[in-house]
Amino acid sequence: QVRLVESGGGLVQPGGSLRLSCAASGTDFSVNEVEWYRQVPGKQREWVAAIHSLGYTSYADSVRRRFAISRDNAENTVYLQMSSLKPEDTAVYYCTSKNEWGQGTQVTVSS
Repeated sequence: QVRLVESGGGLVQPGGSLRLSCAASGTDFSVNEVEWYRQVPGKQREWVAAIHSLGYTSYADSVRRRFAISRDNAENTVYLQMSSLKPEDTAVYYCTSKNEWGQGTQVTVSS
């Protein structure tokens, strides 16, 4: 059974950095696309970034040049490195692959 577990969320100040992790079991991230989404209560889920099995990446306009998605195939983990964080980045962040979703990790950007 596929299971995805996000971690690394927390409270950071504007301009700070944070790295989120998505660890997978029961599936091989190296041969599948993995995506990050985020959601604020009362708003629709927003696509953030994706990484292809070949390593190609894509980003939402709102996070381009600030966020970076990467993978460690040996650890079967995908990361989201977030820099120059803004209050509007506050949300629950989810990873997804092969129609499976993790439980989410909370990111709060505030002074």
